Amino acid sequence: MQRDLQNLRKNYGKGALVEDSLPQNPYDLFEEWFNEAKSHMSVDEVNAMSLTTLGVDGYPKSRIVLLKEVEKGCFIFYSNYGSEKGKSMELHSKVSIHFFWPALERQIIIKGDVSKVSTEKSCSYFKSRPRGSQLGAWASNQSSIVKTRTELEQQLEDYKIKFENQEIPLPDNWGGYSISPISFEFWQGRPNRLHDRFLYVMNGSDWSSNRLAP
Repeated sequence: MQRDLQNLRKNYGKGALVEDSLPQNPYDLFEEWFNEAKSHMSVDEVNAMSLTTLGVDGYPKSRIVLLKEVEKGCFIFYSNYGSEKGKSMELHSKVSIHFFWPALERQIIIKGDVSKVSTEKSCSYFKSRPRGSQLGAWASNQSSIVKTRTELEQQLEDYKIKFENQEIPLPDNWGGYSISPISFEFWQGRPNRLHDRFLYVMNGSDWSSNRLAP
């Protein structure tokens, strides 16, 4: 297996990222790349991003969550407050999100500070979700131990009965998180592993950018 892994490689050459084409604001480049990924036929779930938090056990952990909005410069997603990541973010507010679109040979890494959105905003988004997803938020005590799949499905059935023929309310332990970026790193694959990397960092009220060695 080790020999097989050592032979797994590809040469990148689908694009370039150069100084002259860089916008001053990283949000402009993020929007440009995101829209290109969204329109690319080989990119599935363009809004999937890896969220890395520092756990209560002191170890970092990454998992995929879905970006649902970019509002006033903040990246917003939703989750269970009592989940492992929820507890981690309650303890450590510094997080990282990572977008990877292999079809475009591009990555974006964003570091920032996370906080909860308002209950009103969480409620508004919750109401927009499919009814099955709303019930799932009630049925799943996220990150807790479940003995069997049957137990989980029974909880879902119980909530279907409980909320039958009525609007499903927002669970107290569920809502949105908002990440306020402090840096953006854009990565474009290039031949011979000489990839293009540019790091944007907030400098006062403006963004500064620098090329990084690959």
